[in-house]
Amino acid sequence: MIAKIEGKLIALDSDSCLVQVGAVGYEVMLPSYCISALSGEIGSEITLCTMEYYEGTLGGGNLIPRMVGFLNAGERDFFTKYISVKGMGIKKGLRSLSIPIGTIASAIESGDDKMLMSLPSVGKRMAQQIIAELKGKLQSFAVGAEPSGPSQAQLKPFQIEALEILIAWGEKRAEAMELIELTCRNHPDIKSAEALVPLVYRVKQGVEV
Repeated sequence: MIAKIEGKLIALDSDSCLVQVGAVGYEVMLPSYCISALSGEIGSEITLCTMEYYEGTLGGGNLIPRMVGFLNAGERDFFTKYISVKGMGIKKGLRSLSIPIGTIASAIESGDDKMLMSLPSVGKRMAQQIIAELKGKLQSFAVGAEPSGPSQAQLKPFQIEALEILIAWGEKRAEAMELIELTCRNHPDIKSAEALVPLVYRVKQGVEV
């Protein structure tokens, strides 16, 4: 299974993108919040965490391979849990993710069925089903939605890559996002995670303000 793809974003549609890796172009299906996050990145190098599935019926012999992409591994993990809800499925799941995952996870954890009903393809019964099956299982995904700082969907791909590095090194998601925002505001010329991460630590240590 292809779990990660790195290449140039050469096209962006309403529900998918085309990523060129060498001489090969991969069509990757995306939730709409990812479309918004990547809207200014056409022509840039991007990294997507991916999952694969086959569309069609096994008995019909016309299975079509599909690839779904996310901005980071955490969002992919959320999606795996999300589509496990009875009646959800991959296509409906992708259509419904119109806002940042952290916000959706927070709504599920708080039992906010009205907020979930505002998502595309999610009616009252589905909202209640989502809460019934997932409430209490998504705390780690909801953490990023609690602070009043920037949402992860507003981050550019290189900022998301830096965020994953900082979290892997023990930083809390919300604090890391705030540090990334502050550092990039002070250094608008930064365009890579490799340049961003060291500066984030300089800001955190008070070497730069």
